[in-house]
Amino acid sequence: METPPFEHTATIARELGWNADRSFAEFRDQLLAKGLREDVAVIRAYFDEAESRRRQSERCGEPNQLPACAVQLRYIYQVLRGFPPEQVFAQTLLGFEAASADPRIVGINLVMPEDGYVSMSDYALHMRLVGFLHDVYPKVHISLHAGELAPGLVTYEGLSFHVRQAVEVGHAERIGHGVSVMYEDRPYDLLQEMAAKHVMVEVNLSSNDLILGISGRNHPFPIYRKFGVPVALSTDDEGVSRIDLTHEYVRAVQTYALTYADLKQIVRTSLEHDFLPGASLWREQDVFTRSVAACSSEFLGAEKPTAACAAFLKSSEKAQQQWELERRFRAFESTN
Repeated sequence: METPPFEHTATIARELGWNADRSFAEFRDQLLAKGLREDVAVIRAYFDEAESRRRQSERCGEPNQLPACAVQLRYIYQVLRGFPPEQVFAQTLLGFEAASADPRIVGINLVMPEDGYVSMSDYALHMRLVGFLHDVYPKVHISLHAGELAPGLVTYEGLSFHVRQAVEVGHAERIGHGVSVMYEDRPYDLLQEMAAKHVMVEVNLSSNDLILGISGRNHPFPIYRKFGVPVALSTDDEGVSRIDLTHEYVRAVQTYALTYADLKQIVRTSLEHDFLPGASLWREQDVFTRSVAACSSEFLGAEKPTAACAAFLKSSEKAQQQWELERRFRAFESTN
């Protein structure tokens, strides 16, 4: 997750200002006419430089390259939602434009504390503008921080609608945190809707404990699983919490008595809901029992799949990563 430079976009947003009577479509046209798309090239250059430095520091392509060179990177464009509405709209528009032009940027998200004054007062507006831009750029993926809230941080009214609006208005495919879901209006209906729409929740156990004071039986992680809402584990912010992803899996096992099968389900879910291009390896979304027809006769993760399966895998970055995960499962299970 990254927020590339957007100074030019912020400047033209300030020049145009916010007008509540102006339509989103009109404001978008005005921003584009002022040259907002020029910042897409700035963003490309920003990531080009970052990746060049990374390749240099890890000696990628050299005989003594580090193993980390094998790690592939994709980016979520971060929008700073704690600023005036004209800037939030303009930066969100820039994120959608950049994601449409650069395949390294796979989606957008809104960041900054959800309980902040502007984040709370403008939340519904933010969901509407994201929803509008989703209609304009339907291929850009959306992952929204929603429900990183707890009693005492905001009013009970403030706890009652954030996750639902992210799903229904903002078209979120993934929800970050979702801790306050049981304080939503009609929470059980919402959980069923999220399960039906396959909206995944990124669960951040350590972060939610540290920042919100929510853990164990008070955390909705088991409730999401009970209702069939897809879940995956996330660190939220490794640098702040001083943890890594393995730590979160250990914590989940120790807190919720997860089985090995549960862990496989969670890991598979994380890849099922990544934003890589291409079709899933699995025939039915979030049901990890049958692969697509082209690979149905294969041992999942086989070193040499049939020609039909190999052709399918070549067509999909998502499926390639899922196939590699199954290979690793088989290798691990054969030695344990």
